[in-house]
This record gives sequence, C-alpha cells and structure tokens, in this order.
Amino acid sequence: MNTILRKSMLSVAGLAFAGGVFAGPIAAHAATPADGKPVAAAVQSAAPKPQGDQSHITLTDEQTANVKAIIAATKKAGLPERAAVISIATSLQESKLENLGHLGDANDHDSLGLFQQRPTSGWGTPEQITNPEYSTTAFLKGLKQVDGWQDMPLTDAAQTVQVSAYPDAYAQWEQQATDLVAQHWNS
Repeated sequence: MNTILRKSMLSVAGLAFAGGVFAGPIAAHAATPADGKPVAAAVQSAAPKPQGDQSHITLTDEQTANVKAIIAATKKAGLPERAAVISIATSLQESKLENLGHLGDANDHDSLGLFQQRPTSGWGTPEQITNPEYSTTAFLKGLKQVDGWQDMPLTDAAQTVQVSAYPDAYAQWEQQATDLVAQHWNS
C-alpha cells in the first residue's frame, strides 16, 4: 500500500475514532429512551446494494444442499463470501439451484449442472459438470481470472464468466444470494 493511501486511511480512521469519542457519550445519552431500555442501532453493511428489481424463490432441501455445496467449494478455494454470493446468484439464474441433467432442446442441448455449463464449451465431462463441487470450482476458476471481480457489479462478474445471452439477468438474484450466504457461511 502506498504511503499517501495509508496516511489517508489512517486520517479517516482517526477522525472516525475522535468523532466516536466525543459524540459517542452524547449520542448514547440522546438515544436513551425514557423507559431506560437500550435502543438497537442500525449498522451499515459493506456489501454492495443489489441492482434493479430482485427475485426470490423458496428453496427445497435439494436446492439448500446445493447452496451449501457452493459455499463449501468457495471456502475450499480460499475465496471470500462475495465469490459465494456471485456463484449462488449465477446458479439461481442458470438452474434455480437445481443440478440439471440432460434436458435436450430445453437447455441448449448439452448445458448441465448448477451453472448450465456445457461439455462442448470445455467446462468438463457431463459427470464432472453435474458434480456441484466440480462445477462450482470450475465457475470460481473462471471468476478468479476476471480482473477486479471483487469490486464489480455482480451481474458483470457473472456475465464475464458465463457469457450468457441474458447478461443482466444475474442481478435479480443478488439479494437472495447474499441472504443465503449470510445464513449458511458459518454453519
């Protein structure tokens, strides 16, 4: 980290600390209700806000197991929660978190698994692609090759890996994917 950036970050941290020291007791006193019970404070999340209208589905036990498999593969790859969010949102769009077998004309003839990966596009064999750990690891390998994926909008990161005919469709699943990762990351 360069010196200017480090000094800037330390200055901001110092101001935040000083503001908390001086305003903290005043703010705490002002927030105490007449009945003396503590008030819960809202905490800002560092996660980016989802883009556009959000979709949501109720998951079956099989879909929940696939969420857990995606999270396990993400952890095994040493990647952060954001990678799991992108992976789950992608799988929600591609297969609704169902491990798709061969559906013929209904899914591009040979698209399989959680991410609708295609053997003819080099993602692996049908047996590999229908293995949730393998297919997630293959997706994550592609994601790691995207420069700046951690900071880009979810739909851009997913589209760069998947090359979908519907590049903006991934965004609608960001909130549910974020919620699922928050629910299952530490379980």
